[in-house]
Amino acid sequence: MEGFPAFSIHKGKLAMPKTTGALNFAKHDGGCYCPDMVDFENFVGSEPHAVVLNHPFICIHKMVQWPKFTQKLPWVFRYLVLLFKPMFQFLILLWYLCVKIPAPDVFLVQNPPSIPTLVAVKWASWIRHTAFIVDWHNFGYTLLKLSLGRGSRLVAVYHWFEKRYGQLADGSLCVTKAMQHELAQNWGTRATVLYDQPPEFFHPASLEEKHRLFHKLDKEFRHCEGIRDCISHGSRHMRIDEPRDTMFTTISGAVAVEKSTRPALVVSSTSWTPDEDFGILLEAAVLYDRRVAAMLNEDDSVKEEDFWDGINDESHNVYPRLLFVITGKGPEKEKYEQKIKNLRLKRVAFRTMWLSAEDYPLLLGSADLGVCLHTSSSGLDLPMKVVDMFGCGLPVCAASYSCIEELVKVEKNGLLFSSSSELADHLLTLFKGFPNECNMLASLRNGALETSSSASWMTEWEEHAKPLVLKVISQNAS
Repeated sequence: MEGFPAFSIHKGKLAMPKTTGALNFAKHDGGCYCPDMVDFENFVGSEPHAVVLNHPFICIHKMVQWPKFTQKLPWVFRYLVLLFKPMFQFLILLWYLCVKIPAPDVFLVQNPPSIPTLVAVKWASWIRHTAFIVDWHNFGYTLLKLSLGRGSRLVAVYHWFEKRYGQLADGSLCVTKAMQHELAQNWGTRATVLYDQPPEFFHPASLEEKHRLFHKLDKEFRHCEGIRDCISHGSRHMRIDEPRDTMFTTISGAVAVEKSTRPALVVSSTSWTPDEDFGILLEAAVLYDRRVAAMLNEDDSVKEEDFWDGINDESHNVYPRLLFVITGKGPEKEKYEQKIKNLRLKRVAFRTMWLSAEDYPLLLGSADLGVCLHTSSSGLDLPMKVVDMFGCGLPVCAASYSCIEELVKVEKNGLLFSSSSELADHLLTLFKGFPNECNMLASLRNGALETSSSASWMTEWEEHAKPLVLKVISQNAS
């Protein structure tokens, strides 16, 4: 329940949490309500992108956060933390919404988290006579189920609060048609669908941008503590301080070019939580490695070093080396990092890292394929990471669930998988003949580019959300 996902629109001023929305409102001041200031509020999180930090119409408020030492308390104190943490956050939120922020015309709160956010924002709307809109991105009680179990009383209480305060909203937005149907049928709530769009700094990277990023990350790519693999071995003779050469690119004349011997770069961002089964990706990597070895009749008796010497110098391998770069933070990260260290793969390597808000979009824009393991606790939301990948023109292999096809169009901008074996099959199909003879991968990339350019956030807002916002403002004023 970290983060504060509420924003407010008020006379000449607007406050909201999402980078996309904040930037678009700040830029398009003739759009919804002519704001001349955006307040971006957070309990805790990563440093926002420099575009947000330096924007003249965006003001950032970093709120006091719950003490971190409570995360290390014995399990017997778990329920006390679950009780007192929301109370603490509720008071902080109420203070900001009722005192620190100028009087708004409408609050818009992104859900989840539901407790204490929905409660605090609704109370603030009563106190300040302000309209209240909920932007449904998922259901908080389904996320709580993952950690506490379906039968937990706390889950039932959370569900009641979420449903009750959601119904008290003056209007609702949601991210999928499936969620719109669920809200209408079982929550008694009418919602308008507003699909997410990526910020403008998510775009395909130029060769120069790729070279600068790869040079910056080269040491992390080539050297991973405690791991020997085809990537660390193949780069043992490369100079770390050589600005003209990286694992993926080199300077030829005065311009950057991609190497024909480069590995394929696959990116997956994860929160390392139970709703993303990272084990599927590890199993798929093992299957890819074994299936390629079987198809090429590779001799298992060849020493790893000799094998790596051979494939690292060849420019026309039927199947390339794969470098999986996994970004993100979360509770299960260390467990899977240990599993990665125990793998012994010939042509697959993993790197886990945390990237700045500036470098992450560049990594997506420089990669060859994105993998999304998100399966949704409710089965009704869409992964923002895929939206960002499409913004960078990056095709995606995504875990299949009930409504994912509202975003991922099979064989147009990506592929879906339901098992590690199916994901391994996709990797074999997409990367055969890499880098120059991957026709299906190229077709999916074109589809991803079309997806990212088909609708801007402001277009979506003007068509679907603006009428709702203006309606609730008018009703609340009358």
